[in-house]
Amino acid sequence: MKVIVFDLLPYGENLDYLKQGPELEWPLPKRYFDPEVAQKTYAEHLAAWELMDSLGYYGIGFNEHHTSPYGLMNSPNLMAASAAQRTKNLKLLIYGNVLPVHEPLRLAEELAMLDCLSNGRIISGFVRGIPREYVVYGVPFPESRSRFNEAWEIISRAWTEEMFSYEGKHWSYKDVAIWPRPVQSPHPPVWVPVTGSKESIEWAAEHGFPITPGLVGARGFRQDMVRYYAQCLAAAGYTITPDHLIVGANAYVADSREQALREAGPSQLYFNRTLFSHGNVLETEQQRKDGYVSAQAHDYVRPENLAVIQNQTRKRLREMTMDDLAKDQNLIWGNADEVTSKLIDEAEAMGTNTLLISMNRGGMPGDQFMEQLRRFAKDVLPALNAYEVKQVTPTLT
Repeated sequence: MKVIVFDLLPYGENLDYLKQGPELEWPLPKRYFDPEVAQKTYAEHLAAWELMDSLGYYGIGFNEHHTSPYGLMNSPNLMAASAAQRTKNLKLLIYGNVLPVHEPLRLAEELAMLDCLSNGRIISGFVRGIPREYVVYGVPFPESRSRFNEAWEIISRAWTEEMFSYEGKHWSYKDVAIWPRPVQSPHPPVWVPVTGSKESIEWAAEHGFPITPGLVGARGFRQDMVRYYAQCLAAAGYTITPDHLIVGANAYVADSREQALREAGPSQLYFNRTLFSHGNVLETEQQRKDGYVSAQAHDYVRPENLAVIQNQTRKRLREMTMDDLAKDQNLIWGNADEVTSKLIDEAEAMGTNTLLISMNRGGMPGDQFMEQLRRFAKDVLPALNAYEVKQVTPTLT
């Protein structure tokens, strides 16, 4: 089993003192930004990724978000370029570039450069992004899917064809041959994180691309996604295997679950209450009204699992307490044996050999994150690396 650490790289200062009521102001003006905090935040995370390379982790996962202390990776490609020069073995998972809001030819070129700079270690994730990014870039929600599809066609052709021309609804090019080209042939692996929309599942399956299914902890919902994805893969001529799935988990190793809650709980609460919904719309019904999510997006989900989607509200997250965290068994926190067994159980339940682990949500102090990386690598990682999932369990029921 392979372990990739997913790092949101949040701004390193807790900004709850700025809140008036339940919500942090958005947009958050320049006067609240401290460049010294930002510099320290970047330096700490770069050092952590370098440490990960020496500890035997399989990869590091980057992400793209804008105009929020939620995450300072406005360009995951810049972060991957920095990491490429500090590491030798880590896979660099860009999870991912927000296709609908960017110029796709530029992305194709940057990703080809990155694959060369990293000696072929790039895994290229592509996402539609969250509603906040569309507001920032002035991209209409209803154009999201068509922009995504068109951008991928341009990128794939730029990577693989001797020369290409393209005329589309959103972008057009004539007689283009990019230099450099990717090291990996025909192009870097493409992975797709999917929050639940059937159209995204269908698109990934049509191309045979691996997915990360859904919300961390929502096992029944995620298993529904895997079942539907397997059906779509079969319709496209593929057979699902554990290599088609990358499953997210929130893990933290301590002497006990109680100690883990004391150490990681404050950062997790800050993430849930303040950062996760900052300037963003989480409610599916509102996303439907805005044209970001289709009316049929979740019609493959079994009725008993639809509550997961309906309960994803800003209000619920803002009111979360330490007691709620203590009761949340989806947080894989505890001693090394507990964390190891629960991660293996989750991998078996989903049918994957690749785990995407979050262990520093919400601006955890840099030294605490580094210590957690060491402890996980020493006490949990060897058992996971030695374990192999052989079948995609959700497809068996």
